[in-house]
Amino acid sequence: MKILVPAFAAIFLAALAVPAAAADESELAAKSGCLACHSVDKKIVGPAYKDVARKYAGDKGAEAKLIEKVKKGGVGVWGNDVPMPPNSPLVKDADIKKLVDWILSLK
Repeated sequence: MKILVPAFAAIFLAALAVPAAAADESELAAKSGCLACHSVDKKIVGPAYKDVARKYAGDKGAEAKLIEKVKKGGVGVWGNDVPMPPNSPLVKDADIKKLVDWILSLK
């Protein structure tokens, strides 16, 4: 029993850290202007982030493709003629990677 208490405490604390990390990325997305056209679970101008995660699930090159897309912008991938503007140099490369990894982690 004494072993279970620390184990449950560790699991509980780890579970608390996941939403905190997601909040950080959500704040970064807001600060970077991403949420003007995207949301986590609804299409706005661009696709919902969860739809992006589903589309690229299992694609080993997804991270690199999406980082490039965020940096350079693009149009037409989602059947929409409204272009996504380039976000580099406005958003740091490390922040773009962090956002892309977060998006790909969504379920």
